[in-house]
Amino acid sequence: MNYLIRKLILPLCALPLLLLTAACASGPRPQALPAPAVTTAQNLGIEIVRLTQGSGGYMLDFRYRVVDVAKAAPLIDHALIPYLVHEASGAKFAVPAPVKVGPMRQMPRQLEAGRQYFIFFANPGRYVKPGDYVTIVHGPYRFEHLKVE
Repeated sequence: MNYLIRKLILPLCALPLLLLTAACASGPRPQALPAPAVTTAQNLGIEIVRLTQGSGGYMLDFRYRVVDVAKAAPLIDHALIPYLVHEASGAKFAVPAPVKVGPMRQMPRQLEAGRQYFIFFANPGRYVKPGDYVTIVHGPYRFEHLKVE
């Protein structure tokens, strides 16, 4: 019996510890994709109005006002899909797109100066809390360090 414990059972008990150690070991990391350039809202011709929780905390409501229509035109490009990044954890949140309604963001044919527009981001499980900092990525544009109200 003593032989059986040393030869079979102890190695099996050590296997999970070995796997855990191998998983935690630092090794070569995969090369990340290049990050989009940092953009301020003024460079893109918009003024950020607010970023708040909505729908009982299950949605994040991003509001912006167009100041310069020509500079803000990329924001309504249908090919660019915005997403939100929680800065503390790196978690990414998408714009919901229900089948009957479509993407929950305004995508007019033409922007109007002075008008306010919105983009809703999903917040499953109320993961992002008021006071957290997020980055909104919209194609090559980034709006960093936005505080959720």
